[in-house]
Amino acid sequence: MEHFGESLTFEGETYWLFPSCEKIASISVATLRDLQFTVRKCEYIIDIAKLMAGGALTTEKLLQKENDQDIKKALMSIRGVGAWTADYVMMKSLRCPTALPMADVGLHNALKIQLGLEHKPTIAEITQIATQWKGWQAYATFYLWRSLYD
Repeated sequence: MEHFGESLTFEGETYWLFPSCEKIASISVATLRDLQFTVRKCEYIIDIAKLMAGGALTTEKLLQKENDQDIKKALMSIRGVGAWTADYVMMKSLRCPTALPMADVGLHNALKIQLGLEHKPTIAEITQIATQWKGWQAYATFYLWRSLYD
């Protein structure tokens, strides 16, 4: 944000705004590399910003999909977007309450602590536990993540 976004100063405090997708789309791989991103991650970020800037990737288009699984498939069809990123976008940007980043380390750690387990839960165990959260998986994830900081 500080490298590519704009800032506002109010009462002596500086607040940074996220850069626009157009701004990120115009950045070179070399410029992002200076921020310690891998070449591949630079390419992913720039390519996704170009999709957004060109209108091929929008919230509205994603929300027109039939169901959350179709949204996730559409996101994961984008180069560089895996399951965790798709779930995170669905949770934070699209507000899909059923998104569940199954492989998230923080989720695993929180479940281990909250359930008093001796080991981190497996994907199969998380799948079983999460059946109790049907329709609220994203909310459960946020609460579990938050529990790591209390």
